[in-house]
Amino acid sequence: MSSRRAFVACLLALTAAATLVAPAVRAQSPTPLPSEVPPPTPVPGGTTPSPFPSVLITPSPDVTPPPVRAAAALVEDLDTGQMLYAMNPRAHRPIASLTKIMTALLVLERTDPGDVVTASPTAAAAGGAEFGLVPGERHSVRQLLYALLLQSANDVAVALAEHVSGNVEAFVALMNSRARQLELADTRFASPNGLDDTGYSSAADLAALARAAMEQERFAAVVAARARDIPVEGDGSRHVQNRNALLWLYPGTVGVKTGYTAAAGFCLVAAAERDGERILTVVLGEPEAAWDDGAALLDHTFLAFDRVELVEAGDRFHDVHVRGEVYRAVAGASLVRMVPVPAGPVTREVRLSGVLRPPLDPGDRLGRVVVMAGDMPMGSVPLVVGPPPPAPPPPPPPGPDDLSAIADRLASALVRLVTALLRANPPSETNRRIARWSLAS
Repeated sequence: MSSRRAFVACLLALTAAATLVAPAVRAQSPTPLPSEVPPPTPVPGGTTPSPFPSVLITPSPDVTPPPVRAAAALVEDLDTGQMLYAMNPRAHRPIASLTKIMTALLVLERTDPGDVVTASPTAAAAGGAEFGLVPGERHSVRQLLYALLLQSANDVAVALAEHVSGNVEAFVALMNSRARQLELADTRFASPNGLDDTGYSSAADLAALARAAMEQERFAAVVAARARDIPVEGDGSRHVQNRNALLWLYPGTVGVKTGYTAAAGFCLVAAAERDGERILTVVLGEPEAAWDDGAALLDHTFLAFDRVELVEAGDRFHDVHVRGEVYRAVAGASLVRMVPVPAGPVTREVRLSGVLRPPLDPGDRLGRVVVMAGDMPMGSVPLVVGPPPPAPPPPPPPGPDDLSAIADRLASALVRLVTALLRANPPSETNRRIARWSLAS
């Protein structure tokens, strides 16, 4: 074993649940050296030399997915949940500190940022990666979320669980209840920190959980932070640093979380944004650090897909005839999808519901619009009755020129009428004179 690997092995033994090691170099072209690299990693009592890489080793981006060494992996559109790549997406895997995504979500949903948490002896005794809590130590929820999600502190996970539910067991039950609400069918939690290795999830479930968490503005702000100084009563502050090295190494990274145990392997949930596209990748069970495969999957996705609005809410389709009645048909929602590059022609097919009976009101469902890109399904949106066509605008009020023209037309009509009457009833000589005088006037 090389001296570097020996050092990393020792570091993993000390930090158990969350410390990540530098990846082995693959025979592929490295991405350019970033302007910044992860600094030394803070640990209670000092810092250690950074185990993180200073450069990512990834293949050149290609529309073909890169090979990955993970046991399971997945890529999704962070905004819509559209799956863009999957390898064993439903396989049950231990997830180590990725568990803390659910812990943080519940804390955000059930506490206020200013709530004060007091560390119990149980929390202070938690093993693995830690913030260094001592019994009776007090911190706000706001500060402890940074320790939980950046430092991946197991003692903080227990302290927050006890604060929310009174004890760890009740909090774990709450975690599993929330998982059912989110329809995470492949997930079971056994602790608030993932140190147990008896809980499990899948790449697909973790993507759904991460999307739910990233919808919380405070969660997104915390996981995007590289570091935080957390005040300690009577003892200055403690510095915590994010263990997600992609925040330094991969431009556009916005979160989310890392994890490691011997059983789980190296795990990563990462999100990045580029040109308005937000992509989420999940990598589970890597034999060595997951940075390269996570970055390679992001590179591939940004190159291989374009974000396109395929249907806009209100788009008109052909009118629908229902038992003699005619209804305007419009899209009831927008459809935005990541479309493969290159893709076949985009088609929008209207499929009417089986039974339609008038009268139908605006907003009533007529069917759905199914969208394809080549032979790839892109999704569908409701087809609904649109609003009635707008009434034609009233004619403008007549102006001075219009009134003069009207008077001229009336005068001409009167002359024609009088002439017609005189021809039909020849007048006496006196009446002729009167008529000639009238016509001359």
